[in-house]
Amino acid sequence: MASADQIRLLLVEDVPQVAQYVRGLLNAQSQVRLVDIVADGEQVASRVSEHRPDVVMVDALLQGRLRGMQVVKQLHDALVGIPVIVVTVPQNPVSVDPGKGIDDVLSMPFNGYDLMSKIMGVHKVAIAASEGGPSRLLVVFAPKGGVGKTTIAFNVAVAAAELGARTALIDGSIQFGDLRGLLRAPRDAPSMLDLPTDRISETDLADVLWRGPAGVDILLAPPRIEMAEMVLLRDLEKTISLMRRLYDLVIVDTGVGLDELTLALLDQADSILEIVTYDATTIRNTIAMAETFQKIGYPPSKVQYIVNRADSSAGIDPADLRTALGREPEFKVRSEGPVVGPASNQGAPFVTTNPGAGVSQDVLQIARYLVNPSGATGGGEARSARTGARPALAVAG
Repeated sequence: MASADQIRLLLVEDVPQVAQYVRGLLNAQSQVRLVDIVADGEQVASRVSEHRPDVVMVDALLQGRLRGMQVVKQLHDALVGIPVIVVTVPQNPVSVDPGKGIDDVLSMPFNGYDLMSKIMGVHKVAIAASEGGPSRLLVVFAPKGGVGKTTIAFNVAVAAAELGARTALIDGSIQFGDLRGLLRAPRDAPSMLDLPTDRISETDLADVLWRGPAGVDILLAPPRIEMAEMVLLRDLEKTISLMRRLYDLVIVDTGVGLDELTLALLDQADSILEIVTYDATTIRNTIAMAETFQKIGYPPSKVQYIVNRADSSAGIDPADLRTALGREPEFKVRSEGPVVGPASNQGAPFVTTNPGAGVSQDVLQIARYLVNPSGATGGGEARSARTGARPALAVAG
């Protein structure tokens, strides 16, 4: 599975032997993923729009109607903001000149170390120069149904948008379309199945997204259960790749269960927001998931726990939950049924219908952390559970 922190490379190369050599070097490592190889210079602009790579590597000797250095100039003039590495040979020297769109130069012959150093170097510079940095993919997951997962995902997304973050929400509950149901979207509302299966552009995406409260753009699941099998993992991955280029936060509300699609989403996530409650079955399933995540190789910091209805322990000792998690849950959010229930039944976010409620303040505090991890401060029930620890999460519903 592709990792969310991999550098995405687009290679512009018309010599099959060189393309295959680069592919072989990249197959031997995990930091960089080759998203496409383009042999025709005239197709580069559309492929960049489709794949939204982190780095583009262009052969200066590319032949065709649009030659290598013309491609570099086209990318520079289009202000795509993607660093470009020019590949050349000693007989055809090229100088580094960011003012002309040449961020670095790689001379043939080169080895894997040379290739990786150039790619990672220009990517690091590009990230440092970006004011907002890269977007984040957050996957909201629960080991059991009925814990308020979709309500939490929806309200966190709206709260993040209210704080000024460009936010998108994806209905990853492909079979049942939980967000579609929560929003009371009509059956004929477009879904992810209405996107093209080959190349996805920003225009295609704009035509399909459902506009939610606070300007949150929502990609809905199919309207019928039997249509779920038509959603292909590779298509959804391409869509998420594009959305990560367009939004500060992309939040996915997953279904319950570990199918291939959910596992792929969890793999790509920068953070997994796992929701737990004071419920014996939920705690048992949470322990099982922690063991599974460990076997997969997820670091503990990737999973952040949200204790929903944290003030309703239902006879379970909170210490038992801490023992099951192996640590204090990072955030807790109180239960306020009279606030959450009516809002959810109307398809509205309680963070905007009743912003002064305690549960709304708790969710807002979570959103503050997600939007600005380094600048979030604790408050109310939604507080860092350990001094100096990275905050994690918890809600109501």
